[in-house]
Amino acid sequence: MANSRNKGAQFERDVAKRLYQLLGVNFSRDLDQYRQADHGDLIADDVEFPFVIECKRYAAGTGCMPGWWDQAWRAAQRTDLLPCVIYKYDRRDIRCVIPLGAVFACHHDYTIEVDLETFAYICREIMADDD
Repeated sequence: MANSRNKGAQFERDVAKRLYQLLGVNFSRDLDQYRQADHGDLIADDVEFPFVIECKRYAAGTGCMPGWWDQAWRAAQRTDLLPCVIYKYDRRDIRCVIPLGAVFACHHDYTIEVDLETFAYICREIMADDD
């Protein structure tokens, strides 16, 4: 269990670093995620950042697991932000799942999956529209 927790924490730090490089926004790990339910994994220091981020790192699998999306959705409802699951399986690229409504006006049950760079582009566009 400790090894998987370390693997997850390292992935959260890696995602935070990469998002900073892509967006210029600092992220910190939300340590309340271990004490309370319905917290995302990363917190942006920019109040305009529109997503609550749930990070998942696993050895094998395919796609975003429904439970991950449910977890991100509950955290998003608590924070009044949009949900995002950023995940990675060994020897595969990082993938991001967000509601299609972040890009187009539609019902929240529809999602899209994009790479990290496209996710950063969508974030920049949403944050620019709020100015």
